Amino acid sequence: MKSALAAALVLLLPPCTDAAQHCVFRVHVEANANDGSVFAQPVRSISGHDVFIQKTAWLSERDVKAFYPYRAADGSYGALLQLDDHGRAVLETLSTEGRGSFLFVFVNGRPVTELQVDRRVSDGKIYLASGLTSADIKLMTKDWKLIGDRKKK
Repeated sequence: MKSALAAALVLLLPPCTDAAQHCVFRVHVEANANDGSVFAQPVRSISGHDVFIQKTAWLSERDVKAFYPYRAADGSYGALLQLDDHGRAVLETLSTEGRGSFLFVFVNGRPVTELQVDRRVSDGKIYLASGLTSADIKLMTKDWKLIGDRKKK
């Protein structure tokens, strides 16, 4: 009986397709090498140094509510990300308590930038200067509204 119920549930679920792809955005905080493999993992930073980052991301795509893309000087794209209230509070906490540390930003599994925390950030905005592809921007457009874009009535 249980197997028949499980089979019926599988048939009712919609199939997974590539059309359901979304932009994956993660912000990890610099970690200490002595934190252990449970909490920290080694990565090669964009600047070429071997560093450790916390395994758990502090911010994700769920914390972004809007973005504004632009063409960077190097031919890639950049974007200004506007965080929601939860993301804004997390970023403010990170920028207050983690002064001097680094934040590592990943988009769709790729390291895009590393930001050194030098001041308190309370406006809930993260600026990605460059390193995004046109595919990244297309995925962002599917998930988040454009900053300044008004809905038509």
